[in-house]
Amino acid sequence: NPFSGRGEGEPLLAYEFEPDTKSEVLVDLQEYLLTSQIYHSFMDGAASEQSSRMTAMENASKNAGEMIQSLTLKYNRARQSRITTELIEIISGASALEDK
Repeated sequence: NPFSGRGEGEPLLAYEFEPDTKSEVLVDLQEYLLTSQIYHSFMDGAASEQSSRMTAMENASKNAGEMIQSLTLKYNRARQSRITTELIEIISGASALEDK
């Protein structure tokens, strides 16, 4: 224990403590350090959770954009095919009327 020396080798000899016993101060300091470490652990976990959520939302947005592009392309191809079919039917009908 680094704070257990006695006499001239006693650590923190030049300091005055309130309460008078160093052991009470050191116990309070130990409790403070423990709670600080626990708090830091909780905050680290919360920051990790927020980072994971941000990454998940970014990936979801990217995937949604890709899906929108894919579906837009399919829609435009189907629309173009329908228009082409209608034009062919109109031209065929006009051609049939000319032949009569």
